[in-house]
Amino acid sequence: MTINEAMNPSAAALSDIDMKLEVVVIPVSDVDRAKAFYTGLGWRLDADVPGSDGFRVVQVTPPGSPCSVIFGSKITSALPGSAQGLHLIVSDIEMAHAALASRGAEMSGVFHDAGGVFHHRGSEERLPGPHPTRASYGSFASFSDPDGNGWVFQEVTTRLPGRIDGNGAAFASVNDLAGALRRAAAAHGDHEMRTGGKHDENWPDWYAQYMAAEQSGAALPT
Repeated sequence: MTINEAMNPSAAALSDIDMKLEVVVIPVSDVDRAKAFYTGLGWRLDADVPGSDGFRVVQVTPPGSPCSVIFGSKITSALPGSAQGLHLIVSDIEMAHAALASRGAEMSGVFHDAGGVFHHRGSEERLPGPHPTRASYGSFASFSDPDGNGWVFQEVTTRLPGRIDGNGAAFASVNDLAGALRRAAAAHGDHEMRTGGKHDENWPDWYAQYMAAEQSGAALPT
């Protein structure tokens, strides 16, 4: 194998490499104010590391998130408040909205997109209230930090096919697992009614199938 071949792996080889988004850097003007804001939301403080000449790195992590957020001084040339459209995925938009509002975040109302596909600039195409059928990926709420960096809650309950490996289900937090169990319990209640109303002794298997299918985007059991 030539050096050139070793440095230019095939597309097939690249597809075998996991690339996990671990950290997002946001620009802030006042590090202590940003630290107080994000820890006040209940985000875990991972590090606050000072350096020479005013250099400082603060890392926080939202509850249940595998990705952390870094801000500080002398770590980015981006303008404070220029980070926009940062998505936080939640299983219950109204519960998440109430939780952050109670911690002092100035939340927008819950909204959905007029055309069904979010990511319009600013508040264009927003309609009040959750998605009419509460479709997964369809309901949102937004807030900003003191510098104006913009965050969006997005409600996701059933993943699109291929979004998560269908060989199993993984949950980032106890709350995520509890929410999945509640949805599986409700769906299983409907299942029992359709099958004559008798207790299903194999309910653990049914729950497992439902929860794994919900995460992977496969067809849900009925």
